Amino acid sequence: MRKINFIVKIGLLSLITHISLAQTVQQIPLRDFFKNPEKKSFEISPDGKYISFLAPYENRMNIFVQKANGGTPIQITHVKDRDIAGYIWKGNDHLVYFRDFGGDENYHAFSITKEGKNEKDLTPYDSVQALPINFLEKSETDLLIQMNKTNKELFDIYRLNVATGEIKLVAQNPGNIQTWFTDHNGNVRLAITTDGVNQSMLYRKQETDSFKIILTTSFKESVTPLLFSFDNQFIYASSNLGRDKSALVKFDLEKGKEIEVIFEHPEVDIENVNYSEEKQKLNHITFTTWKRERHFINKEDETLFKNLEKKFPNYEVSIIANDKKENTLIILISNDKSPSTYYLYDKENNTSKLLANSRPWLDEKKLCDMKPISYTSRDGLTIHGYLTLPKGKKAKNLPVIINPHGGPWARDEWRYNPEVQFLANRGYAVLQMNFRGSTGYGKKFWEASFKQWGLKMQDDITDGVQWLIKEGIADPNRIAIYGGSYGGYATLAGVTSTPNLYACGIDYVGPSSMFTFLKSFPPYWKPLLDMAYEMIGNPEKDKEQFIKTSPLLNVDKIKVPLLVAQGAQDPRVNKAESDQMVEALRKRGIDVEYIVKENEGHGFYNEENVFEFYEAMEKFLNKHLLKK
Repeated sequence: MRKINFIVKIGLLSLITHISLAQTVQQIPLRDFFKNPEKKSFEISPDGKYISFLAPYENRMNIFVQKANGGTPIQITHVKDRDIAGYIWKGNDHLVYFRDFGGDENYHAFSITKEGKNEKDLTPYDSVQALPINFLEKSETDLLIQMNKTNKELFDIYRLNVATGEIKLVAQNPGNIQTWFTDHNGNVRLAITTDGVNQSMLYRKQETDSFKIILTTSFKESVTPLLFSFDNQFIYASSNLGRDKSALVKFDLEKGKEIEVIFEHPEVDIENVNYSEEKQKLNHITFTTWKRERHFINKEDETLFKNLEKKFPNYEVSIIANDKKENTLIILISNDKSPSTYYLYDKENNTSKLLANSRPWLDEKKLCDMKPISYTSRDGLTIHGYLTLPKGKKAKNLPVIINPHGGPWARDEWRYNPEVQFLANRGYAVLQMNFRGSTGYGKKFWEASFKQWGLKMQDDITDGVQWLIKEGIADPNRIAIYGGSYGGYATLAGVTSTPNLYACGIDYVGPSSMFTFLKSFPPYWKPLLDMAYEMIGNPEKDKEQFIKTSPLLNVDKIKVPLLVAQGAQDPRVNKAESDQMVEALRKRGIDVEYIVKENEGHGFYNEENVFEFYEAMEKFLNKHLLKK
């Protein structure tokens, strides 16, 4: 089974009410929400004889291996400074893992045997990012990766031998390729180029041929290759050409056009296609309405999921790994109140064996329901989102955390979220909204966000707050806003543009100035700068707008206290973005707490830093919201 993909988140409360809340809601220890899972990220060897997983070692997630039929796990890596980001089996004898240093996102690829021997840094290059392109399942030792080794702005393709460490250039970037694609034999036959605004699909019949352009579109339209057909003659792609919602299509590479629409949904984009390499069949297509759904193509696959859903009712079921013959599967089940639980599943006998509950110390009966909601923006758009209410409390006059997501071209989903559950457990209602620009809702909804940072995108967030107030759910005197990345920007924009709406704000790795943010893009984002100018704005042409929507330049409007957190190695939102905001706030006498971690990047991942951030958040909210 294959899926196309690889590799935070609170008038007046009387003393009596506060005491009553403490009596009716059992407070779960903060660290229970945020400490490392007991086990996670299970994988299985191609022959099905071994399983592997990540588990803590000195507070860092490391790889363990054990026999699939039981036995004592063996720890094969001993990383102490930073979690292993992800890993795979390479044949039956080696594993390959990826990790960065201090959060700089310059990932290195390492190999190690299943016994924990011959550990090698396969890409020991400074300031170079190595990411997998194709795991070459037919090879016991080789995989394809992309690296910006020659030019920091461009990625070339290399073939790596994990046993010997040999590395060979396979495809050199001529200067404008952003994405490479391979067929089922691992041959590099497709590429996407950009001039910053328009993008072209390049194709070659075999690797010895030259690439030729077969399709050119504006970046607003896309044909995204998902996989080659099993005879390697055409591709399956996600396409929004001539339509608002992305559909799964067959695409003729010789003619450069769609030849069949396989599936489209009237309300949302398709996301991924799952397929069987062993049987050479498409299995199902995934899409998300308020929760993830599947459109089945393969009847056998549909029967499999029906069996699994009978075994695990009231849970979302995912197949996250399988052996080469696709007989032994690793199943993950979860829902909004339950973190991941893993099972080893024998497809032939329809039997399952519990492998691990990732967080057995959490009781889902004590956690809170995440409910889908929607409201209408001031200009008539339907905004979808999720509302999580504290357990045992009426949905009336509650302290609220407004939690806009990062991206901003991403989306919130119905799932277990430790931040949301922590905040709800502390008595806060939490509203997450998929404001305009959030992905999955089609081209028009996405384009409605262009050049709307701090403007209509922020209005969508404000309209969600007003909806909560109108419904009587929110106490208008006890509303906070908190978000990370773009959500951090939205926090700063919220306390700037609507200074009387929020009691306090928490900015986590968020940009503070539109001008300096666009100047600090990492080198490999520079080819996309013209597209960013269309989507976000141009510092010269949109200067007046940027002045209006840069929180740093409107700091005099801020009235409420802030908590700011930043990783010093962040390549996406430079530390200077937070430094300058904190300095400006302190000059004005605004109460601001600033947490900086030298060994973190775009977000905190080391367990001790995560604890410190959420402990600071709890104290901050208790001071400025609960006791307000």
